[in-house]
Amino acid sequence: MSITLDGSNILTGGLINSGTAQASTSGTAITFTGIPSYAKRVSVIFNGVGTSGTSAYLIQIGNGSYITTGYSSGGNRAGTSSPVTATSTAGFIINSGASGGGKNGIFTIALMNSSFAYVFNGSGYAPSEPNQYVSAGNITLSSAMDRVQITTVNGTDTFTAGSINIFYE
Repeated sequence: MSITLDGSNILTGGLINSGTAQASTSGTAITFTGIPSYAKRVSVIFNGVGTSGTSAYLIQIGNGSYITTGYSSGGNRAGTSSPVTATSTAGFIINSGASGGGKNGIFTIALMNSSFAYVFNGSGYAPSEPNQYVSAGNITLSSAMDRVQITTVNGTDTFTAGSINIFYE
């Protein structure tokens, strides 16, 4: 990582790194690997994301493999219908609630301490539903996170619309 000052004394380069945006138009999981051990914060960005079913989304992290247990996570969906709350120990839950496309949001995973405790929060909006959703949670890993996976609670709904990317710093 290199940091330089340009001619106008603006700090440039090396602060926020972007993954490669992936189309979320097929398959049951979108994965990002190769996150460096120095990353203290990873943001997962949804742009028009949709699936074939109504299962809530899960964001799972790990090092070497994805961790599928041990999360403490909750999400709330509010909109024109009654609010719906969901919890999960299998991943950071995003209680999106409806099939189709249009889900937009930013969900952040931050390293809390040197014991590899990670905290999660984020929010989003789906104008086609219309619903707003918020999520939060935590997990402790045995080492630094090097991967992020986005899937669904049932693991069988397929992605049908939009794109997902990550930023890490």
